Amino acid sequence: MESHKLWLGYTLWLLGFFGIHRFYFGRPFSGAIWLFTLGLFGIGWLIDIFLIPDLKRAAEREYQSGPLDYSVAWILFLFFGVLGVHRFYQGKLFTGLAFFFTGGFVGLGLIYDLLTLNEQLSELNLRRLKNSRLGVMSY
Repeated sequence: MESHKLWLGYTLWLLGFFGIHRFYFGRPFSGAIWLFTLGLFGIGWLIDIFLIPDLKRAAEREYQSGPLDYSVAWILFLFFGVLGVHRFYQGKLFTGLAFFFTGGFVGLGLIYDLLTLNEQLSELNLRRLKNSRLGVMSY
């Protein structure tokens, strides 16, 4: 099962020079560089059209696929992150409510999730897969 979708990577790439496609594929450092330099002044952004398949393959190797879909979580984060909807999707009720009532911890929580959402999902997927093998229900 694939963890990251190629179509979403290209869609995020089309949306601008902000490096969101790099964050989606688990490259927060280069994503931050793209964010602050507008895709390395547009040059890196243009080159990325050819690199996206490699970014996807690397993400597939690095992150655990499972019941939580990375694409769904990233779409929820991008459109409703300040409301914590992506956290509710992960089953994190308390922090989802905290995001909802504080605007994503006044933006700091959003930055944290931008940098670590893939790791959070991978850890939860791994935990849920282990629990399902042991016959333990987890939400």
